[in-house]
Amino acid sequence: MQLLNTLYVTLPDSRLRLDNDTLRVEVGEETRLRIPLHHLQAVVCFGHVGLSAPLMHRLAEDGVALVLLDANGRFKARLEGAVTGNVLLRQAQHRAVDNAGFTLELARALVAGKLKNQRQVLLRGARETKQADDEAKVTRAAQDLAASLRALPAAASLDTLRGIEGEAARTYFAALNLLVRSNLRGLFSMDGRSRRPPRDRMNALLSFLYSMWTNDCRSACEAAGLDPQLGFLHAVRPGRAALALDLVEEFRPWADRLALSLINRGQLGADDFELREGGAVLLQGDARKTVVVAYQERKQDALTHPLLAEAVPLGVVPLVQARLLARHVRGEAEGYLPFVVR
Repeated sequence: MQLLNTLYVTLPDSRLRLDNDTLRVEVGEETRLRIPLHHLQAVVCFGHVGLSAPLMHRLAEDGVALVLLDANGRFKARLEGAVTGNVLLRQAQHRAVDNAGFTLELARALVAGKLKNQRQVLLRGARETKQADDEAKVTRAAQDLAASLRALPAAASLDTLRGIEGEAARTYFAALNLLVRSNLRGLFSMDGRSRRPPRDRMNALLSFLYSMWTNDCRSACEAAGLDPQLGFLHAVRPGRAALALDLVEEFRPWADRLALSLINRGQLGADDFELREGGAVLLQGDARKTVVVAYQERKQDALTHPLLAEAVPLGVVPLVQARLLARHVRGEAEGYLPFVVR
């Protein structure tokens, strides 16, 4: 499916080929789709999708990003042409990462943005729940997150900061179970976060959504001229887009909200997930399409940006935040303001 100049290929065992100036999608011997290459900015492939070498070369030449995700939506690789961006900004970013004080302050802002948005998810859920006991428990969890926020300024190291974040995450995800409709909790409850692989349906859905958000945040970092591999909150590791993982933290609660909506409104059911031997849980092909469409629709929602004081589509916000981050790295802004909406 093509959405906003991005082609999402979710059909298992499909193959992409170059056909003159057109990308052709085949399943078996059947051609399912043809798209002129000049209409595309990115191609995102889920799971086992075949790609011809001529097409890969052409995408790189045309500056069309090719993103490979596994069937769960976890990022695997990204193919793109020659690296572009502002070399002076990247130099400043490298210097900033080596500055312990700068790194800690920025990491603190990133965690604060995440916790504030998580708290809003819980407060909204507490208002909407029809069960008094659930409301009390979710409200208590929101209060605990407020206490975690108050503890952030005293965190004197990244390890302490990560410890506060981890404890808050345990509180948050336990409360998130209570925002699932009571008759669905047996199917969609989770015992904390499990990633590689996801061990339950909710974790499988969240991992899929988080991967798409992370890919958008990585693109936003690159568009702003930042090095997506060089992060502040997340440790630098070979092949890890640490800065994209930093930036996505404040957007994870938006993925959580969408996951709850898809489940509570019945857009996804238990049969949309495959339970594999060994305990792994996988989102099925048709369900992946449902999630991708819902994700793209949600990104069209206009929200008031707290700094710009104007309505901005949610899908554009990572680009705005990456540029705000770049300004801070260059020394043009005193601090970084995460995206928080009440």
